[in-house]
Amino acid sequence: MGSGIAHAFLTSGATVRVVEVSDSGADAARSRIEASVSTAVNRGSVGGTAGEHLQRLSVGSDPRGLAGCGLVVEAVSEEPELKADVLRAIEANAPSAWIGTNTSSLSISKLAEALHDTSALIGLHFFNPVPVSDLVEIVVTESTNHVLELAAQSWVRALGKSAIVVKDSPGFASSRLGVAIALEAMRMFEAGIASAEDIDAAMTLGYRHPMGPLRTTDLVGLDVRLAIAEHLNRELGPRFEPPSILREKVASGHLGRKTGRGFYDW
Repeated sequence: MGSGIAHAFLTSGATVRVVEVSDSGADAARSRIEASVSTAVNRGSVGGTAGEHLQRLSVGSDPRGLAGCGLVVEAVSEEPELKADVLRAIEANAPSAWIGTNTSSLSISKLAEALHDTSALIGLHFFNPVPVSDLVEIVVTESTNHVLELAAQSWVRALGKSAIVVKDSPGFASSRLGVAIALEAMRMFEAGIASAEDIDAAMTLGYRHPMGPLRTTDLVGLDVRLAIAEHLNRELGPRFEPPSILREKVASGHLGRKTGRGFYDW
């Protein structure tokens, strides 16, 4: 996800600094971004040359490299304590920057409590795969600076994407709707009502969704979907209770495309 966000900003003309947790992580991130940008240029979906875009990229593992950034977007996993630690590090190293969190379900207001300036944080929920996804969900709290909200909308337009603006609430709009459909699809699959392919086809052919809910879950990661569902279950009630098949697949390490197996074999 972080590499995809970096790709989107790079190919829109921004200077991008990526900070990873380790040197090996930084090397892997650079490789992903270089491959992604090169592919986009070769396909003609991005103008210019890969070299022109990549010369504006720097990658490292030292958070002091964030100094001077105007916007910092964190894209670590959906763990509140980890995100809070990262947000504090961002504020310490880039005290004048606006901060975006790419959380898909966690409370922006609660995450902002990690900061001295709670008005500097906004939700910027990107969707996988970021380079080709049209939507960015902007999530605002009661303390979000209005200037930041307007700036976020302009950033999304500059990326060639469309924004929706929602108030901070469990699951926002997109995750709440997407997870509800995905969980019901899992229950149907678990009950043997139809195959994963046919359940997905019901949504792609019948409702013109670009991808079915089970294939989307494999792309997002079953562990990510489970964490979001558990959070929504706590916040909104049993209609978001994860089905047994999701828990079993995660416990077995079948997390989707990233492990080669989920609801599909990859």
